[in-house]
Amino acid sequence: MDAGAETSRSETLDAAVAAPGANAAPARNRTRVRRPPGWIKRALMRHVVPEVAFVVLRTLRLSWRIRESGRAHYDAAVASGRAPVIAFLHGRAFMLLDTIRDRPRRCWFSMCSPSLDGDAMTKLEEKLGFDVVRGSSGAGGLQAIVDIIRSVRDRPGAGACLAVDGSRGPRGQVQGGIISLAQRTGGFVLPVTVSASSAWIFRKAWDRTLIANPFARVEVVFGEPLPVPPKLKAPEFDRLRLELESRLVALQAEADALSGRGDTEPVRAA
Repeated sequence: MDAGAETSRSETLDAAVAAPGANAAPARNRTRVRRPPGWIKRALMRHVVPEVAFVVLRTLRLSWRIRESGRAHYDAAVASGRAPVIAFLHGRAFMLLDTIRDRPRRCWFSMCSPSLDGDAMTKLEEKLGFDVVRGSSGAGGLQAIVDIIRSVRDRPGAGACLAVDGSRGPRGQVQGGIISLAQRTGGFVLPVTVSASSAWIFRKAWDRTLIANPFARVEVVFGEPLPVPPKLKAPEFDRLRLELESRLVALQAEADALSGRGDTEPVRAA
């Protein structure tokens, strides 16, 4: 990561947080124009898929045998009085949503892409109780991070959660937004992941989405919080990003070992 580019990004982010709406137009201009999907697909993705996914998730969860490791890290983060930022891999998001939200916590902010798939995920997350901000690494991402920062600052006790490898990947590669978010909302990132003794894997999806089979043994593993100072120079910023990436990869290997699941394509650090 170029030091000058990271410094410029940080300055732009600070300016955008201080001046509401300043970055909204440029973010929209960068949105990639695609042929719009048909009305049937739009209706299914926006109204049918989220309802079905919600029922499936809740039904499956009732059958899973869930065990948590490192729960003390989560409890300490929530009790700290600071705003925790939870980090996970995109391919584990579906299973972790209910786990994160099903806690005695005031409010969680999350991010979903502005795509049609993101419409479905937004509806699902809202049904689960999240406050969703739209944006991704490819479209509106900077403005979305700015909106989450403002929202967390304005709502005492709120937290944020983010799929760190973005909406398009590369799989397992941590994007800088999670570090910027932690810098400006409370000062630490809490990594978490999940694995299962038996599961469906969407092998054609870039993130290899994993969903545990009915009655599977599910392992949820929380890692140690990663402190993030409010002021960072570019080299330190990138060091923390790579440190988080390394921790998440190690955490995923730990979760897979606990569940007894062998991944033919395990996630790796860059």
